[in-house]
Amino acid sequence: MAVCVPPRRRAWYAWCADDGVRMNAQADPWPVVQRFLDHLEGERGLARNSVLAYRRDLRRYLEHLSARQIRSLDDVDESEVAEFAATLREGRQGHPPLAASSVARMLVAVRSLHRFAAQEGDVTCDVSQPVRPPAPPRRLPRALTVDQVTAVLAAASGPAGSDPLESGRRLRAVALLELLYGTGARISEAVGLDVDDLDLDGASVRLQGKGGRARVVPLGRYAEEALSAYLIRARPVLASRRASPAVFLSRRGTRLSRQSAWTVLRTAALAAGVDGVSPHVLRHSFATHLLDGGADVRVVQELLGHASVSTTQIYTLVTVDRLREVYATSHPRALSSERPRRG
Repeated sequence: MAVCVPPRRRAWYAWCADDGVRMNAQADPWPVVQRFLDHLEGERGLARNSVLAYRRDLRRYLEHLSARQIRSLDDVDESEVAEFAATLREGRQGHPPLAASSVARMLVAVRSLHRFAAQEGDVTCDVSQPVRPPAPPRRLPRALTVDQVTAVLAAASGPAGSDPLESGRRLRAVALLELLYGTGARISEAVGLDVDDLDLDGASVRLQGKGGRARVVPLGRYAEEALSAYLIRARPVLASRRASPAVFLSRRGTRLSRQSAWTVLRTAALAAGVDGVSPHVLRHSFATHLLDGGADVRVVQELLGHASVSTTQIYTLVTVDRLREVYATSHPRALSSERPRRG
């Protein structure tokens, strides 16, 4: 087993391993980063936006190393990685302090880079392994009540109008929001839907999740009816401008963007007078309402497309809080705030 020699002392000399002696060449960071990003996208199948986020985080890390006159990953040691984490938490000129969750995200990128470089033989060992990301405070996901969701969905339809384009946009809004709440789809999954992904006869939809993982999710009656109305009465009007396989089209006939889908939801929430609504809040509401209704957590995991059930289990905490609330307001032994002390 090879011993991890402190980088600053091993940079340009031979080191001994069980299988012999070799010269360790210095690892120029940028080519290693480029190969790492290619690995993330090509071999691990990360989405393009995720790869770009890794690139931004690693660019800041390399800028930090450059400012400290460190030109090679071989010259990085554990203390440098820990120092980078400290600068993120404390902030520097031009960079305000980051929340624990943001620091953790950046350290995940840095640790992944060093682990990749060690596995590829660019460096002799992974010096970042002892530096642990800070544990962010656990936040319960916010969920709307059923009445709030109903109000937002009702507001999306709006009053009937004579303008066919405006009527089409309203049908599209209802179909989009019914799909988001009825399936728990991420906003990227919804706007990425193609017509071939829908099976209205079988009342199901195929969603392309993170990492290219596909899952088939049932369509409820409301979502099925809203999608059917949109596809028959509205989509042909939008698609007449340009051919596209996308389910949700813009007024130009192109695939609806994430930003435009956000605007659709924001407009409906504003009209309904419901604050703090986002596509992910609808996803949280989908999961919470399923669990409140008695669904098994592993079923909800499959519907959400979570790789691990531990990600889904945070929703059970929301449900426990709801149970406590119902108990406190309903049980005769919990109603009175002035309870007699036992003698």
